[in-house]
Amino acid sequence: MYRQIYLDLEYNNLYIMNMEIMLRRGIGDITFGMPVEDIVSRLGNPDEVENIDNAADESTTVLRYNDLGLTLFCEGYNPQLACIDVANDECTLFGQPVFDMQERPIVELMVRNNYTEEDADEEDWGERRISFPEANVDFYFDQGELVSIILGQ
Repeated sequence: MYRQIYLDLEYNNLYIMNMEIMLRRGIGDITFGMPVEDIVSRLGNPDEVENIDNAADESTTVLRYNDLGLTLFCEGYNPQLACIDVANDECTLFGQPVFDMQERPIVELMVRNNYTEEDADEEDWGERRISFPEANVDFYFDQGELVSIILGQ
């Protein structure tokens, strides 16, 4: 079972977004490698766009959708989705409402789904990070509460 969010886009079109996290693939039908134009056609215009020039002649376009709790990082000169920051209580992982879970049940959920390589660290800014490198996912906790999930391809 997964949760959905309903978006009212321009011209009153209704779009139903599946908020199921699919490790190494994306969230719902927003998938890694998707061009910015396709993301905007599905989600509408972002609340904020930031362009960052990186070293080695690469750039990153950051799309922030505040109501969805999504920050999408698109890389390259023809930007494609490379990373997703999720902070949305409605999202699910393996069918489970992950933002309703504490650290230990999230680790157990990952292990039940064959992701056993785990790394944990305390970040300089105070959050605790639990990473599963083989899934390319980081879970960030503030005082025991899940506050963000970073997904990569």
